[in-house]
Amino acid sequence: MPVQCRPLIEVLAEIPDFRHPQGKRHPLLAILALACVAMLCGYRSYSAIAEWGRNHGWKLIEALGFTHQKTPCAATLHTVLGGLDRQVLETQLGRWAEGILSATSAFEVPTKAEGIAIDGKTLRGSRTQGAPGSHLLSALSHRLGLTLFQQAVDDKTNEMSTVQEVLQNLVLEGRVVTMDALLTQRKIAASILEGGGDYVMIAKDNQSQLLQDIQLVFQKPEVLEDTFKTAQTVDAGHGRIETRRITTSNALAGYSDWPGHQQVFQIERAVVFKKTGQQREQTVYGITSLTPDLADPDRLLCLSRHHWYIENQSHWVRDVTFDEDRSQVRSQSIPQVMAALRNTVIGLIRWAGNTNIAAACRQFSAQPWSALELIGINPEN
Repeated sequence: MPVQCRPLIEVLAEIPDFRHPQGKRHPLLAILALACVAMLCGYRSYSAIAEWGRNHGWKLIEALGFTHQKTPCAATLHTVLGGLDRQVLETQLGRWAEGILSATSAFEVPTKAEGIAIDGKTLRGSRTQGAPGSHLLSALSHRLGLTLFQQAVDDKTNEMSTVQEVLQNLVLEGRVVTMDALLTQRKIAASILEGGGDYVMIAKDNQSQLLQDIQLVFQKPEVLEDTFKTAQTVDAGHGRIETRRITTSNALAGYSDWPGHQQVFQIERAVVFKKTGQQREQTVYGITSLTPDLADPDRLLCLSRHHWYIENQSHWVRDVTFDEDRSQVRSQSIPQVMAALRNTVIGLIRWAGNTNIAAACRQFSAQPWSALELIGINPEN
């Protein structure tokens, strides 16, 4: 059973209603609850959500908070979801997710600092339709797979400026932020440190001097060998054998002016495909503010691997299970609002202990009252 945290329905009740009271037929809370429960049952678009509402009896609809037996049509959902303040919605849902993360950490007691992955995702279908803010930058908990905050990247800017807004909305104290090479920037590293956190960053050609400095450390192992520490993992599955080897060094500490850096690392990845015998190799370099005492090679390799949870546990699920990339909604705040609700539903399912999101959705579809319970609606009420 999941740790008892604040019910989602209470959070949804705090989302301000932008509509004028006169002529308002359906409560906003009921509409948001309908959207979340229908998504839990595997319904992907706002038109499908409207269809789900029309397919269930009065008792369930009344439990969601509706006062009319006929639930909202697709056009009404389009109007309501499109008019929501997406920033307020993201902030409220982010606080709820942070509450779950904090509450569960008290029980699970992580032996190391919490990891948070930051990465971007484009809503491809919405973008092709000209939707504003169709590229979203998200922060995901390594441990729980919860989206802690999400921010739309303005069409006139890029991830590097938007990430500062994301960091301002995260609890960084005692946590480790992981990111790919695009976000490996001095200002970002400094902001994380100022917030009391640490970083693990990948170095590529966009930081050519940093990359050259790190590569130089590992090009002459006979000179700096006494600073090296290594770890390795070997995994077999899906028709391949994958070996990852990390070598860390503190040789640049005191020599590089990169903000707060303590260690650099080299990760060598080799994949052998069993059926063909074909091999694929890759080497990446990185830098971290974590000292060797706080992060040995095993820990850094783990953090590096877990960074890609944001692809596997969030982006991939949203695309494959919820068909996000094919969604062509484009008006007002709908693309980001729908993405935020999908993030929340995925987080709820993971919090409940389910690892197979598609299977969980099928189960909720067969037992819709359990979906109501998960968001905090007691069937007895």
